[in-house]
Order: sequence, then C-alpha cells, then structure tokens
Amino acid sequence: MSATFIHAGNKIAMDLLSSMRSFVRVYEARSFSAAAKDLNLGQPSVSKSVAQLEQKLGVQLFLRSTRGLAPTDAGQKFYEHALRTLDEADLAMKAVKDANAPLTGRLRVSGTITFMRQHIIPKLPDFIAQHPHLSLDLLLDDGNIGLVEEGAEVALRMGKLASSSLTARKIGQCRRIVVATPGYLKQYGVPIEPGDLVRHAAIVLSRGEGGEHIAFDKDGIETEVVLQPRLRISALEGIRAAVLAGLGVAVASEWILEDELDSGQVVEVLADWRMPDLDLWAVMSGGARHASPQARAFIAFVEEQLAATRYGVR
Repeated sequence: MSATFIHAGNKIAMDLLSSMRSFVRVYEARSFSAAAKDLNLGQPSVSKSVAQLEQKLGVQLFLRSTRGLAPTDAGQKFYEHALRTLDEADLAMKAVKDANAPLTGRLRVSGTITFMRQHIIPKLPDFIAQHPHLSLDLLLDDGNIGLVEEGAEVALRMGKLASSSLTARKIGQCRRIVVATPGYLKQYGVPIEPGDLVRHAAIVLSRGEGGEHIAFDKDGIETEVVLQPRLRISALEGIRAAVLAGLGVAVASEWILEDELDSGQVVEVLADWRMPDLDLWAVMSGGARHASPQARAFIAFVEEQLAATRYGVR
C-alpha cells in the first residue's frame, strides 16, 4: 500500500471527524453562528462542513427555516453515534499523548515485603532510567492493607482477592511447593507422600495464603493434609528465615526462595504433587480505564519483567 494512499485515507478520516465535531456543536447550539463561534471557525465553513456530511450520508440532518434549526430523526440518531465516536477518538488521542509524554509526579505502589525486595526493587533501576522525572513511594507490607487506606494507586497482591469494586489484572503466577533444608531432611527424613507431613515440624504462614490445611493433587487424585505447626509466622520474611534456619518444612512460593532452591541450600520435596498456583494481581484504585499513565507504565513494566521468567502468565 502506497504512502500516498495511506495519507489520503488519514485525511479523509480527519475530515470526517472534523465534520462530525461541527455537526455535534450545531446540534447542541441549534445555530450555525453559535457553533462557529464556539469552534473558532467562520460560519460558512461550519455550514459547508455539515452540508458535505449530509451529502455523504445521503440524508438531511437538520430542518432549516427562518425561525432556526431543528434536527431530523436521522439527525437525532446520528448525533448519538457521533458523540460516542468523538469520545472514543478523544480517548485514543489522549492515550497516545500520555504514552509519549514524560512521566512526572509521584506514584504510590503497595506490595508484599519479600516479593518486592527480591523481584521488583532490583529491577527498578531500569524503570527509573526510563522515567527519570517520576518518583516512587513503595509501601511494603504483608497484610494486604486496602489501597484507599494506603493512598496507593497500584497494589501488587498475591493469592485470592477479596471481592471489591477495584479493578485487578493477573500479571504473574508461581508454584507453591513444600521446602526444607537438606540438613533438616537428613535428620528427620524426606516426606514421600503428603500424609507424611503430619509427622514433620511445619512452618506456617498465619495469614493470607497460609494456614495448616493444604490441598494436594496428583494425576487427578486430591488429598488434604493438616500440618502440625511448630511455628506460625505472620510475614513471608519470617517463613523464609525459619526455613533457612532448618526449623522445619514449609509450604511456600518459589518466589521467596528462588535463589536458595537454585543453589541447593533449600530443596523441594513432594515435587510430583501439585498445589494451586499463587497468582500475582495488579490492583488499580481508579480502574483500568481511568488509571494514570504512571500506574499503567509501572504495571506494564512489572508484567514485562515477569514475562521474561517462568513466572509470567501462561
């Protein structure tokens, strides 16, 4: 397709939008002269624009008389559609302008301590380099405090979300696994079946996706185990530290012990049994459509980082 043809097509589209804007303003003002004044155009230009639109549509949009203008039935129907079309066009142009404009101001982001420390903060130099005029407030807490209470625009939340009016999008996921140190397993034995876990000292997260009731699945066969906690800890950092100290077995996400699993400092047991994955959600206080360019850019950055790992949405 030639550049000349594309240019001609773009001009036709822009001319049509311009004619629709003139029509909408005439419809609302019920006057060519008033519409021309609002649009900062000459009255002949507005009259010609509407006349050309009527010619293209093959219908009369206004009844003209010495007493003024009145929309026809076709004009009333066209007004409703034209208004929606112009709104969408304005939103599209705003989105492009926002995408190209430098991000400034301050963005408040909420997230869990361990995940942010291990997987987001180390990547932030790239994000800050892309947006040097944007400041970040990171609100780290494992308690899933509400966005309104925190004053955050974006929250990275894990697991099942409580029902709310907030908009959320799934941007990542990871496996939940049973882990322990080699030293602990050498001393107390390696669990072979989920039921073996009841004889082990368990380290349990006391809130969120924690608890001692764990459901396993293998080849469509489901079983539930009730762990016997030695430690109940309210924060993931504590779970991580307790596992590394050899205090017992824990059901944890790959996210919090990724490096130790790779190095062999911690090992996975019952690898042929699966638990429900742990999902990561981007929650937006203003909803997806009304989210600020800063919020959209940050979510897109996190999603891009996760997509390059095994934690991207599959």
